[in-house]
Amino acid sequence: MDEIINEIYQLVKKKMREQAAVERDAYTEIVDETIEYFMEKGKLSDDDNIEFIKDQLDEMYESATDSMADEENEY
Repeated sequence: MDEIINEIYQLVKKKMREQAAVERDAYTEIVDETIEYFMEKGKLSDDDNIEFIKDQLDEMYESATDSMADEENEY
């Protein structure tokens, strides 16, 4: 489960950078979109604990925004 959460998290961070989205609402929306994408691709199913995955990703919000800030400071 950790591997799929990390995979989703990496894609969420990429989308955040592309959309310059740093607010929590935008993050939550991107998480939802990304989980739907993974479900469409068959990487997740209704059998997976989607709420647990969302909770884990929600807890990673500050890490994602910190990561984006660090990347901006590199330039």
